[in-house]
Amino acid sequence: MNDPRISWLGRVDFASVLALQEEIVARKREQLDAVDEILLLEHEPVYTIGRTPDKSSLLGAAHLPHPMFAINRGGQATYHGPGQLMAYPIVDLRRCGQDLHRYLRWVEETLIEFLATYKMSATQREGLTGVWITNRKIASIGVGVRHWITMHGFALNVCGDLSPFAEIVPCGISNVTMTSMEREAGKSFSVADIATEFEKHVREKFHTLQRNQEAHAFSH
Repeated sequence: MNDPRISWLGRVDFASVLALQEEIVARKREQLDAVDEILLLEHEPVYTIGRTPDKSSLLGAAHLPHPMFAINRGGQATYHGPGQLMAYPIVDLRRCGQDLHRYLRWVEETLIEFLATYKMSATQREGLTGVWITNRKIASIGVGVRHWITMHGFALNVCGDLSPFAEIVPCGISNVTMTSMEREAGKSFSVADIATEFEKHVREKFHTLQRNQEAHAFSH
């Protein structure tokens, strides 16, 4: 089992990080033994939408107050901006089972267990990707895969302004309420501090992903 390389990039514009992900994916495709990476960061305000012909979640893009990118992940429109912890795991699933569904569940479970360390009872919801506290969505997940190498990842709402979500139908779910760690706990958090704690947490959970995927691959 290998430890991932985890990098905190600070606040970065979306286009720059998209280009960085593409570069890492290309390198990993050629080098089967290249280390898996997790990029942790905040974005400048931006909207994204996945590879879907249905653009209704954008409510018409002309009104959006921030740039919009159509990208190679699953899912409908979402917002990223200051106050969110973005995590982009770039993981070679060829080495561990080639099971995207299992990987998505691992991402959700990693977030749920992390939020539990802050005494927040987060859950999965049947038929919906993401992480929830009762009926409020605290983390959005959108994953792309190229040659069985993952890119994109999740956005955990830590603090700050959630009003830009009102300009779209977040993840295509009507009347969804977005929440944050700050709102749920009633106290302040910084994204940089949460990133530091999440890095510690995800290192152990990454070994769980490797063990589970390797066992799954062996069973087949």
